Amino acid sequence: MAKGKTTVFFCQSCGYESAKWMGQCPGCRQWNTFVEETVEKTSIRKITKEKAAAGPVCLSSIDMAEEARISTHMGELDRVLGGGIVPGSLVLVGGDPGIGKSTLLLQVCRELSEDGRNVLYISGEESLKQIKLRAARIGSFSDSLRLLCETNLELIRELIRKEKPQTVIIDSIQTMYHEEISSAPGSVSQVREATSVLMQLAKGLGITIFIVGHVTKEGTVAGPRVLEHMVDTVLYFEGDRHASYRILRGVKNRFGSTNEIGVFEMRENGLMEVENPSEYMLEGRPKEASGSVTACSMEGTRPILLEIQALVCHSTLAMPRRTAAGMDYNRVNLLLAVLEKRLNLHLSNSDVYVNIAGGLRISEPAVDLGVVLAVISSYRDKPIDEKVLAFGEVGLSGEVRSVSQAGQRVQEAKKLGFTTIILPQVCREQIGAVEGVQLLGVRTVADAMGLVSGRQKEN
Repeated sequence: MAKGKTTVFFCQSCGYESAKWMGQCPGCRQWNTFVEETVEKTSIRKITKEKAAAGPVCLSSIDMAEEARISTHMGELDRVLGGGIVPGSLVLVGGDPGIGKSTLLLQVCRELSEDGRNVLYISGEESLKQIKLRAARIGSFSDSLRLLCETNLELIRELIRKEKPQTVIIDSIQTMYHEEISSAPGSVSQVREATSVLMQLAKGLGITIFIVGHVTKEGTVAGPRVLEHMVDTVLYFEGDRHASYRILRGVKNRFGSTNEIGVFEMRENGLMEVENPSEYMLEGRPKEASGSVTACSMEGTRPILLEIQALVCHSTLAMPRRTAAGMDYNRVNLLLAVLEKRLNLHLSNSDVYVNIAGGLRISEPAVDLGVVLAVISSYRDKPIDEKVLAFGEVGLSGEVRSVSQAGQRVQEAKKLGFTTIILPQVCREQIGAVEGVQLLGVRTVADAMGLVSGRQKEN
């Protein structure tokens, strides 16, 4: 085949290809993301009859026999994966440096190897002695786990084809390089080619491959956006690496739900599962302190109780500060505007700080009512009983709208000892009476403020 080298510009954010440098990427609209790389162009050969693609088939002729999943014996990880590992899948694990990606995958290797499965751990960043030191903290490993320090993709491909392990760990994809591509490891071309080779190995040989991916300062996986499109599952490790708790979130999953999360605690002997996240989210709650409210959010099929903290104080600045930790900043500003307009709360001359304790980030609007009650409690300096829980979506007119799976939220709150639940009136009518729990339905934020002020209304 005739080969020739040419210079191409790639967008580091989305992988858009251009023949010349541009200031703004037409694909993702990001500025100054184009880098110059040298690629090889090969002439296209005609496909012979022997290599022709298989013909189309009828939908009814496809066998729907469900393939058995492989359990990792880590319930939180199996939950995020959709019930276990699917043979032949390609899984991308991303997260900040030091968050625990390599530790988690090494524990997965330990559990799989103890089941007698052949596991190959390929590291391009650490030596064998460094991996041994981490493994010594986790526990004992069986001989079915083998380690390799290599970054040459051709050698790795030939070894996998020869050994045919059942599970392969690549740590990390940014260190792998292909000899036929002249760009440096970690570039757009190298990452895309390495992922393509690993995907062919996973699908062709039925091998499960886990890929570790570095993240940028914005929190996304470094490299072209096409990397996330090529893999079957994308998992993100969230949380502060200086804290002990970690959140594993499924961003993409072709074999299960993308709303599930797994909660882990980093200890000296590795990552430990947190089977009941609501208990640890509520640990250390202040007593008789204003601005603290317990809310409930659904993460997939799991209700999680969390503490919402708000601090409202007088500001001497021309533009008061607004800070939101754990939820969308613009959403907090929207709720503050609703309180100022509908309840005549003078928040325009006050600094407002909103925080979700525990390091969890929530995007569900069901925590709106909890934020509203926390702000009102702090503004009036009136504590809310620690046995009170609230959930509901707040609209621009000040109405409290219904949320999904209200019954599961109430049952979770009852299990953890909450005796009073403030929820949308529509949800209260749907649930009915619950033994041992007082349900207070509200239609507007004015009703919620009345409850905080002690003027409870019978529903």
